[in-house]
Amino acid sequence: MEVKINHEIRDYTESVFFGLSLRQCVFAALACLAAVGLYFVLSPYFGLETLSWVCILGAAPFAALGFIRYHGMTAEQFVWAWVKSEVLTPKSLSYCPPNFYADALATAAKNKRGLAAALEGMVSAHAKNIEG
Repeated sequence: MEVKINHEIRDYTESVFFGLSLRQCVFAALACLAAVGLYFVLSPYFGLETLSWVCILGAAPFAALGFIRYHGMTAEQFVWAWVKSEVLTPKSLSYCPPNFYADALATAAKNKRGLAAALEGMVSAHAKNIEG
């Protein structure tokens, strides 16, 4: 007798209907409703072949939302993460590293002491700023 156990406990989904989870069933039902709604709304305007393609294209996003996972996130979690990162908190990240040598030369010239002593003082001051 063999019992199937998921390697990752978070991957477990309880099947509700034909091996589909509740989430997948809900989105499949939404896809069917979208297709039927598009059929009845657009049937006076299009022929059967064109209308069938429109129904398929209209139902596909709803069906995809129930089944697709990206980096372990469901579709709405991914959309919310994208909105937060790109829309709500846009920032331009730039890093300008400190030029210890130029600063030490300026300090040494101003204080009339050696370059090595000035450079050592600047590096230790920068290390204290990083730590605290």
